[in-house]
This record gives sequence, structure tokens and C-alpha cells, in this order.
Amino acid sequence: MPSLKDHIVEEVERLIEPVLSENFLELVEVQFRQEPVGWVLRLIIYKQGGTSVDDCAKVSRELSHILDVEDLIPQKYSLEVSSPGLDRPLKSENDFLRNKGEKVKITVETDGKHFTQIGIIQDVQNGLLLLQSDTGIMSYPLSGISKARLEIEF
Repeated sequence: MPSLKDHIVEEVERLIEPVLSENFLELVEVQFRQEPVGWVLRLIIYKQGGTSVDDCAKVSRELSHILDVEDLIPQKYSLEVSSPGLDRPLKSENDFLRNKGEKVKITVETDGKHFTQIGIIQDVQNGLLLLQSDTGIMSYPLSGISKARLEIEF
């Protein structure tokens, strides 16, 4: 049986989906956790071409209204809506697909050993990340990638 925290995350994902799709936004992640300032409900959203402050404000207003009506969260909390940010870890298949053509640094675990690889994301197919490196295109199972972040070049 899911915890109250997990239930809240699942319900928020379900409730916000129509708002996101009508605004051409994608839900990257929902977090509901206790932090030093108290409980925080955090939505991370993405829009092709860039997520604006207006996008975040609109989602925040609409979700706030929905949550007031649904009365889903029993305790006091703060609502935050933001974009993924450049240094956010890549975790899901969608994270990798969204960043196709970008340079990424991954840490892969194989047989209890870790190694790091840097390359350009080519694609994700059948649970495999296809990465172009200096030695050619390599494939890595997503399940074996323990860390992944974009390599930001200035």
C-alpha cells in the first residue's frame, strides 16, 4: 500500500496533467517532502524551446486552485513550480530523449565496478542509451546508469 506521501505525488501527477498538456508542457518530476522550512510540494516542468516564468506561474496558480478544491494535502505546505535547470540529473528515458544531441557525462555500473563516459546522446531505444563518443556509438542499459548529467560548456 502506498504511503500518504506517494499517494499525494500520484494524485498531483494525475490532476495536473490536463493543465500541462493544454499548455504544451511536460511533467518532469513531482516531489513532496519535508525540508527544513516545512513540507514542500515541488513540480518540475519542461517546455520545448524553454520553460518561462509565466509557464511556472500559470501552473502554480492552476494547481493551487485544484489542490484547494480537492483538499488532498492535510498538512501545511509550500508549492514550488520550476524548470529542470541545466545541472539537474538525467534519470528517466524521457530525460535522455529530451536532451538528444546534447553532451552528457554518465557513470555506468558493470559487474560492481563504475566507469565514466562522456558523449553526445544519439537516442534511447529498448532501454538502451546510444551515446556517440570519440570511439564511436556505444550503447548502455539505462538500468546500469547510476549518474547522468549534461556537460555544460561555456
